[in-house]
Amino acid sequence: MPTASASPAIGAVALAKRYGTVTALSDLTLRVERGSIFGFLGANGAGKTTAVKMLLGLVRPTSGTAQVLGAPVGDREARRSIGYLPELFRYPEWLSAREVLAFHASLLGASGTQRARDIDRALAAVGLSPRADDRVATYSKGMQQRLGLGVALLGNPTLVVLDEPTSALDPLGRYDVRALLAGLRERGTTVFLNSHLLTEVELVCDRIAIVKSGRVIASGTREDILGEQRGLRIRAQADGASLHAALAPFGHLTEHSGVLVLPDVAHERTPEIVAALVAARARVYAVEPIVQTLEERFIDLASSP
Repeated sequence: MPTASASPAIGAVALAKRYGTVTALSDLTLRVERGSIFGFLGANGAGKTTAVKMLLGLVRPTSGTAQVLGAPVGDREARRSIGYLPELFRYPEWLSAREVLAFHASLLGASGTQRARDIDRALAAVGLSPRADDRVATYSKGMQQRLGLGVALLGNPTLVVLDEPTSALDPLGRYDVRALLAGLRERGTTVFLNSHLLTEVELVCDRIAIVKSGRVIASGTREDILGEQRGLRIRAQADGASLHAALAPFGHLTEHSGVLVLPDVAHERTPEIVAALVAARARVYAVEPIVQTLEERFIDLASSP
């Protein structure tokens, strides 16, 4: 896990954006530590894209302050250290992947030798080396997504901002991207990840922020956001009265389709419960914790008043 730094990769305080009477973002405050993978979640219209554009210096905030890589948002030198994959992008179909990367690499101002190395490295990282000289018109949507990732990785950026990087990828492609993100973190690169695929966020992100109506309503590690997990499902066989008597000391008990449920018991009490069932001469097939997923928690938070 990354350690906190006096200068975070991203720091925003009360960031807001209004277009006339329409408020696109209101009071966004967050901190993204260097070398971490940070998940930025919210329903459509929550202000995520507006926030990303402001952090990249593409949109000026109406109020509030923000710094990226220790500099005010929009700072030209800081922007040279940022890789960006927008949600919606399109490359000229008559160019090859190598030519697309060469054009973007030229904007970074690297020497010819360094530029060639960067292009080869990006192609390898996103798995496009075998198709590097094929035209974009021949690429599937997933391959174009990989190309967009390759563009974001040019120049070995300090911060990579990814907007829905796995939306067009199959399961194998998503696995490859997860491995790629883990490799970036190991090298000390900060990743700011905006995604609707919450299972992906759960697997890769160190910290998460959930935004609603332009405000962060929950933030922290996955465990922080989910809170204390409680409840156990039990599959066991014995005389019905014996099972209920054995489990009665552990709280309210319900039964659904032959599965016993203790909804309010802490997971740490599992050994006690197993011991009580064994003492009651029950055959124990499973004692499973009831775990709320990040998606379920997100829906709870996003749908609350």
